[in-house]
Amino acid sequence: MCRPKMVNNVGSTLAGALLLGLALLATQAEAQRTPTISYITQEQIKDIGGTVEFDCSVQYAKEYNVLFLKTDSDPVFLSTGSTLVIKDSRFSLRYDPSSSTYKLQIKDIQETDAGTYTCQVVISTVHKVSAEVKLSVRRPPVISDNSTQSIVASEGSEVQMECFASGYPTPSITWRRENNAILPTDSATYVGNVLRIKSVKKEDRGTYYCVADNGVSKGDRRNINVEVEFSPVITVPRPRLGQALQYDMDLECHIEAYPPPAIVWTKDDIQLANNQHYSISHFATADEYTDSTLRVITIEKRQYGDYVCKATNRFGEAEARVNLFETIIPVCPPACGQAYYAGAEDVAATSFALVGILLALLFTR
Repeated sequence: MCRPKMVNNVGSTLAGALLLGLALLATQAEAQRTPTISYITQEQIKDIGGTVEFDCSVQYAKEYNVLFLKTDSDPVFLSTGSTLVIKDSRFSLRYDPSSSTYKLQIKDIQETDAGTYTCQVVISTVHKVSAEVKLSVRRPPVISDNSTQSIVASEGSEVQMECFASGYPTPSITWRRENNAILPTDSATYVGNVLRIKSVKKEDRGTYYCVADNGVSKGDRRNINVEVEFSPVITVPRPRLGQALQYDMDLECHIEAYPPPAIVWTKDDIQLANNQHYSISHFATADEYTDSTLRVITIEKRQYGDYVCKATNRFGEAEARVNLFETIIPVCPPACGQAYYAGAEDVAATSFALVGILLALLFTR
């Protein structure tokens, strides 16, 4: 009866030794396996002020340091193992032993937090296992300073306006004109960084809007002023004007030109100036528009005839004629309420003459 008992004891000892050996083999096998990163969070896109969390799961890395770094131009160590290195209250680190996962969290995200974050297992000085995750931070568009601000071009030349903007996602650039006027592309809007006008016309001058938008905030806008240099163009609202003797009359011409032109009035090829017979005034309504008025004062017989309004700039010149002819009845304005330059006797005589003419006209009917 004693022999079987001895056999049982021996069997138990062998079994225990076998289990211990298997455990040692398993431990050695695990120790010999290379650490790996089994999971890393995918790319993240967040708003400023938001929160992001990066998960990094590792295997066979109990005996190794696991690091989190921000690996841009200058790498910044954030954590080692379960210890946070960076002194920033927005950052926190947790370790989940059940899944061997390191969790790096960033609150109140700032624009400068954007970049690449690396989870790294350091095996030796020359051997590291790494995995990366990119953080992109949504940023409203900001139009760059190297975008066009203003342009002055000669009529017929090519004009190129450029507009660039930073932001995330990448902003789209849309062009418009003031008051939604049609663009030289024959459309109300144009999408692209560069707006080209192959042969600019004076009608193309004005304010252009470069609008950058990426869905974040309200976008950004820049006003680009385009000035077109061109030779003068003159229009005369009333080419023929009549007025009675001894009354004033205003002759007008409207000039469109850039740069602003030199404007003169002539009669019989003689340039007129301000004196007791003439008064000349110019009124600029805009950079390209000027209204010029020649007042003929207390008209005399010799002052009837053709007057020439002439405008000149470095791109050319233009002229237009206004004919002043005699009438019997004064034209109002500017005759209404006019201060007469003749004596009281002449005024009385003129008044009686006008009354006589009017009575004659009535009786003839």
